[in-house]
Amino acid sequence: MRNEKYEMGRRGMRYFLRLATLSFLIYHLSFSPIGAQSLTLVELNCENLFDCSHDSLKQDQEWLPASVRQWTPARYWRKVNSIGQEIISCSTESLPDLVALVEVENDSVLRDLTRRSLLRNAGYEFLMTSSPDVRGIDVALLYQPFSFRPVCYECLGIQPLEGMRPTRDILYVRGETQRGDTLHVFVVHAPSRFGGEKATRANRRIVMERLISAVRRLPPEAKIIVAGDFNDYADSPSLQFLEQHGLRNISRRVQGRHGAASGTYRYEGRWQSIDHILVSPSLLPTVDSVYVNDAPFLLEEDKTYGGLRPLRTYHGYRYQRGFSDHLPLVARLRFE
Repeated sequence: MRNEKYEMGRRGMRYFLRLATLSFLIYHLSFSPIGAQSLTLVELNCENLFDCSHDSLKQDQEWLPASVRQWTPARYWRKVNSIGQEIISCSTESLPDLVALVEVENDSVLRDLTRRSLLRNAGYEFLMTSSPDVRGIDVALLYQPFSFRPVCYECLGIQPLEGMRPTRDILYVRGETQRGDTLHVFVVHAPSRFGGEKATRANRRIVMERLISAVRRLPPEAKIIVAGDFNDYADSPSLQFLEQHGLRNISRRVQGRHGAASGTYRYEGRWQSIDHILVSPSLLPTVDSVYVNDAPFLLEEDKTYGGLRPLRTYHGYRYQRGFSDHLPLVARLRFE
């Protein structure tokens, strides 16, 4: 019994030291002058970042302590800190300036992430949508106020097609960088392929049309970033539609920084990318690097198909203390 308590104490101390070290790094990276002429954007699907409370207006019953998933406060806080750790690991020079998040439930979750997790010393602020999605998931943008100052934002609603479930709004944020550039940032989470790719293709197309209608209102020289989970590949009709209207997919054929991944998502043993970052032609000269953050701690062995896959929070209904079923997508822009 004494040995068990001793081991538990040692594990607790190691965990505390890891938290303290990460907090120390966050503090110093946040105020580092490195990257004053650059901007790092991360896109991440968080895989169901829900709190443990029931929203009577949403179908979130499976994310409660008494549900089949047993989504307890302990599991929730582990998830929040895991997402924070994942964001921190995306850049070795400084903390990301912008983080486009997909599958976050509400502003309570975002407050916990930015104020009470490993990111609590990072200084992040956030903006998010409040969509009619039946499960209650939304999109959000974390930003560093010293490198990006929002001027205005808007939630772009999607009018569903007949028979289509309500989907997530598009988040639009206009802001200024540290050096005075105006950026127009859009965060997207397109409808899923549940029911078949062809059967749901029109659902994603209508979201892309709403996006392009907003882009067309901007000046021709506008600096535009579009990031999110499109539930489609680079050569799918929805992404081709965006490129036909002037946006450029800088995440096409993206590779992992550590050489383990060749996409952000792995399905039946194949790496694929349904997460994308697109920019306007005016930003193309600033693109310095684009990569998947495939840090070893974000991966696990794929015992069915071989190789590695993202270490997700749940595999089916089996809880496995992971991060997300998507890996973070990172783009670094350098302004000369």
